[in-house]
Amino acid sequence: MKSVFRWFVLALAVWAAAAVVPGISYDDKQSLLIAALVLGVLNTFVKPVLKVLALPLIVLTLGLFLLVVNALVLLATAWLVPGFHVAGFWPAVGGSLVVSIVSFFLGAGNGRGKIVVGRVEAGSQFVRRPPLGKGDIIDV
Repeated sequence: MKSVFRWFVLALAVWAAAAVVPGISYDDKQSLLIAALVLGVLNTFVKPVLKVLALPLIVLTLGLFLLVVNALVLLATAWLVPGFHVAGFWPAVGGSLVVSIVSFFLGAGNGRGKIVVGRVEAGSQFVRRPPLGKGDIIDV
């Protein structure tokens, strides 16, 4: 179910990029949905490899080179999906920015990356323990 939600969020993000950025377009809804699917697959498998290869440039530019990596992935999506068009490098950079921002805000409620910070004092009654039989130790 999470993957369907992520695909839906990515489809909305690609739609927003096509609506906002001149130079990004799609022919029909089917090509938009396929582009979102291909972009998700490329983000999962190709983008980590590109990040590792570009790591010195990412560090040197303090992370700004990630925009170039995202633009290359968006250009690859346009190359792979007939009916989804990106006019060039700069529309790809703008589109990747829009896709990243929309995906961040729409996908923020899925619980990923949630950090909980708290302070518990010794002897406090607020220490959270799992219920009996539900912890890390297997009861026999």
